Amino acid sequence: MRKIIFTLTFLWLSIPLLAQENTRYQKPPQEILDLVDAPLAPAVLMDDAAVNVVLLYRDAYKNIEELSETELRLGGLRINPKTNIGSRTNYYNNIQVKKATAKEATQVTGLPNNPRLSNFSWSPNQKMIACLNTTSTGVEVWLLDIEKGVVKKVTDATVNANMGDALNWFKDNNALLVKMLPPSRKPLINVAEAVPTGPTISVSDGAKAQNRTYQDLLKNPNDEANFEQLALSEVKKVSIGGTATPFLPTGMYRGISFSPNGEYVMVTEIQRPFSYLVPYYRFPFTETIYAKNGTKVQEVNNVPLDEVRPKGFMATRKGKRNMSWRSDKGATLVYAEAQDNGDPEIKVAYRDIVYQLEAPFNGKASQIVKTKNRFSGITWGDDNTAIAYDYWWNDRNTKTYLFNPSTPNVEATIISDRNYQDRYSDPGNFVTKQNKYNRNVLSINKGKAYLMGDGYSKEGQFPFLDAFDLKTQKTNRLYQSKYTDKKERLIDAVDLDKGKILVRIESPSEYPNYYFRNIKKENDLTAVTSFENPYKSIQDVHKEVITYKRDDGLELEGTLYLPVGYDKAKKEKMPMILWAYPREFKDKNSASQSTSNPNEFIYPYYGSPIYWVTRGYVVLDDAAFPIVGEGDQEPNDTFRTQLVGNAKAAIDAVDKLGYIDRNRVGVGGHSYGAFMVANLLSHSDLFAAGIARSGAYNRTLTPFGFQSEERSYWDSPETYYTMSPFMHADKMKTPLLLVHGEADNNSGTYPLQSERYFNALKGLGATARLVMLPKESHGYRAKESILHLLWEQDTWLETYVKNRETNTIKTSSEIKK
Repeated sequence: MRKIIFTLTFLWLSIPLLAQENTRYQKPPQEILDLVDAPLAPAVLMDDAAVNVVLLYRDAYKNIEELSETELRLGGLRINPKTNIGSRTNYYNNIQVKKATAKEATQVTGLPNNPRLSNFSWSPNQKMIACLNTTSTGVEVWLLDIEKGVVKKVTDATVNANMGDALNWFKDNNALLVKMLPPSRKPLINVAEAVPTGPTISVSDGAKAQNRTYQDLLKNPNDEANFEQLALSEVKKVSIGGTATPFLPTGMYRGISFSPNGEYVMVTEIQRPFSYLVPYYRFPFTETIYAKNGTKVQEVNNVPLDEVRPKGFMATRKGKRNMSWRSDKGATLVYAEAQDNGDPEIKVAYRDIVYQLEAPFNGKASQIVKTKNRFSGITWGDDNTAIAYDYWWNDRNTKTYLFNPSTPNVEATIISDRNYQDRYSDPGNFVTKQNKYNRNVLSINKGKAYLMGDGYSKEGQFPFLDAFDLKTQKTNRLYQSKYTDKKERLIDAVDLDKGKILVRIESPSEYPNYYFRNIKKENDLTAVTSFENPYKSIQDVHKEVITYKRDDGLELEGTLYLPVGYDKAKKEKMPMILWAYPREFKDKNSASQSTSNPNEFIYPYYGSPIYWVTRGYVVLDDAAFPIVGEGDQEPNDTFRTQLVGNAKAAIDAVDKLGYIDRNRVGVGGHSYGAFMVANLLSHSDLFAAGIARSGAYNRTLTPFGFQSEERSYWDSPETYYTMSPFMHADKMKTPLLLVHGEADNNSGTYPLQSERYFNALKGLGATARLVMLPKESHGYRAKESILHLLWEQDTWLETYVKNRETNTIKTSSEIKK
């Protein structure tokens, strides 16, 4: 065994001397591999009557061949130009159906060969589901008859799903509107072979356009031409029998939405000019109402290019926005307009006003409600009752309004005014039910609405259902979960008159399953699903949520796992992995709240550190890493200090329990968690090694804000400098494994971030390894990539954490000195 460890150590220690390694995809040890290969439970769809259940099966991972299919990245989209659907789409490959209370499911017949199913859409009467099937040449429409358990093909592979929203049902359940490839579509330009006709020129006319660092933007006229061809569709009415008739001529259609009564269709169409600064959803667009026969009724919105906005996260554009149908009316449009010109710096009594416009949409819109913060949505009830919501990022405030849409001159009543990060005060979400238009509206019974909440509290998590008196605004608790050894989640109110709700129940070793609960009867549960635990090898692992305090008194928590077979009585000192993700708060009360449930099922997804309980490691997962800035102080003003304080408190807490050797602690994180890791290794001596995946390390490359930092680089250059690990690469003395997807599409985490950071570390003589995963985006998808990632992490941890030399890390008492 010593010989093997020595060989591995020699291999890793030689890495900094090499320019690169030509390594084929590797696999992790068998105990990890067994967990990766566990089958994935199906996704569960249920009709609103809670009678029929549809089970959708898929593989847990794609393969590298799928990720290697042709991909164009244009305007913020990633498209397979051969099949005309998003190149990163998740596909299902099998369907089963069952009655909700039946024990066994029935296999659906008629499935295509090698199914690649997506975009599932219920018919209005919920007797059918339409979906897309992607073949090697294109996308087809298929139809599932739920009662018969049979699917059939409805169209050839000529659907255009590049812009999404490809399927929309007619009210009569007999046809769909489908985006199809237009015959006039021109061949795409091979950008690699195209001969330039001139330079690409961008112009600044003096207006401030402080946009985020978006990925996959258009870069030149060839990109523009290709984007337009891929966006072009003609819309056809396709009967459930497969007959297709023209509905709308060729256009760059983005969204299609039927009115609740089915008489009208709102169509969003992209217009030129395009932009090289913002994604496609900020290109110019029109919103037009058509009759259900395709006749144009009225253009209701014309939005120009949205490149320039005021500064701040709460900035928005001028004009009509968030246009949608009022769910409780047959054909009434609703939209919001900013009263501060979209500028958070302008002080106004009300940030937004919400208007409605009734059919035939050519009259004057009427005001229905005003919001003090930025409008975020409405839950409709009836002529006299609706609930509106707003939020304001700067102070984390959200308000909920009860208002009468028929009396707009009467000011709305604020029924909730709270910090949305304060989970203990969350009153829950209003329960909805389907109305005569098959739209979700408030469930109202004898002057009462209903609220379902997660139920976080100091004592633990106990989800609840409350009745809310619309007149007095008082609540009455109808049900609260009493589990202390399981986790229950309230999913839906099926029939409140009968007390029937849909719940999901799980425990650390009990896979999540669905049940009907009768809240009027004690312990009345009826099983809907019966999925088995596929991770038997870790079902007996000890799991608990531990709480501890930071040096400044802030209460923290983390989920602790002990190695497989660990004897707590002996308290053998084991290596540990700490995994975390920093979160910013504007008050200490919210930052200290407990939102981890020890009764959650132990699910080792690809990015989880839990695999390493099979390799002899203690794991502290989801360790709380709050960064707090109260009052005028921003959280990031003391980012590094708080970061190190969080880490030290976590290690101290587990060390105090007697389970770990604090000289053998590794730290890991993904995205902003990777940023955290690099900072911790640069500014503390707490860790033996680190793993940083898909992070950003030089904040000057995201100069107009990042994560929850609203200030630009020019507003606070010292913040950007202090927080950037790249600027402090000379302080790195701890081994760091960097992993990044070559095709990362997340804002700010360009692959360049890891490449340049690694070059800095290498140039300064740090111990580091950079692994670039081909074809992978911000999250990793191919099984080959996942297995190799786990192998890299395991080898790194075995070399630099489990088998590192001891007595090289400062103790807690030494750090305090």
